[in-house]
Parts: sequence; structure tokens; C-alpha cells
Amino acid sequence: MRPPYLLLDIDGVLIPFPDAAGSAPATHARHDVVPTGRSADNPVTVWLNPDHGRLLMDVIRTGLVTPVWCTSWRQDATTLIGPLLDLPALPHVDLPRPQITTSHPNGYLWKRDHVDAWLGDAPAVWIDDDFTSLDHAWAAERTAEGTPTLLVQPDPHLGLQPEYLTEVTTWVAQLPVARAA
Repeated sequence: MRPPYLLLDIDGVLIPFPDAAGSAPATHARHDVVPTGRSADNPVTVWLNPDHGRLLMDVIRTGLVTPVWCTSWRQDATTLIGPLLDLPALPHVDLPRPQITTSHPNGYLWKRDHVDAWLGDAPAVWIDDDFTSLDHAWAAERTAEGTPTLLVQPDPHLGLQPEYLTEVTTWVAQLPVARAA
């Protein structure tokens, strides 16, 4: 079996949503970035935990996963967010820009149909804060059909925690490895 993709979301995972008081976790540092299509005089403020880069690299260096951005930040994930966390350039799932008013227009995460088509029969670990029970059922069905799929869902106000990456590493390490023919 090939190494599973490690699909990484950003908003709610690496960039937590503010709490009720409008604050980010104390572990996160402020950065102003200019996403594609915005002018330099209108940056976006993001809050990132500098430890996340090291923690993600610990998982990536195992060689047990193939990391890929899976975020509405698209290519800006590699050019803007990754460098702030000392992450290497990573590919991204080329998600569309849907005209939706909810992230669950069909009762499940809007990205899922695109991710499913992109993955094909590849195994995957997907870290996103916005799954529904239908997404978890989709992952369980993929797994039951022989395509291991793990969804990891951080609290969007706390974001990625070290124990999630321990879970990922433990899960991936128990998968069968490809055997030479």
C-alpha cells in the first residue's frame, strides 16, 4: 500500500478561530499576509503556532505520509503559510471557489466531493475542523471498502494539538506496507 496522503486544512486547524473574547491561543503569533488577489495595503492577519511546523515535520520526516494542503488557501498555503511555519513547499488539492453560504451545502463538508475524486483509491488522513457525521460515515465506508481513511477534527478555537499528530503517526504506522511484486 502506498503511503497515505496527509491532507491539511488551515483555517480552524493551523489558524484557530478567535474565542468569544476575540482572542487567539497564547501559543500563536500574529502575522499579516497578502493572499492572491488582495493588495498589499489590505493584508489578512493570521495567528500561527510556531511549534506546528516542527510537529508537522516530525510526521512528514517519517516518510509514512505524503503531505498535501487541502484548504481554501490553495497555492497561498505553500507561498504564505508554509514558510511562516518552516514547512517545505507542498502540493495542494486544487479546490474550486464555490458560491456557497454554508460549508455543508449537502450536509457534509463542501470539499469532500473534490477530495474524493482527487484521492481516487489512495489512503488518506485528513485533518480539518469542519467535518459532519456524513463525512465520518464516508471515511468509515472508504475504510470498510479497503481504502484506509482517518479523519482528525480539531476544535476550531484551539486548532491542531500534538496528540492529533501522535494519533496520525500511530494510525499510519499500523497500516500494511506495499510489498514488492
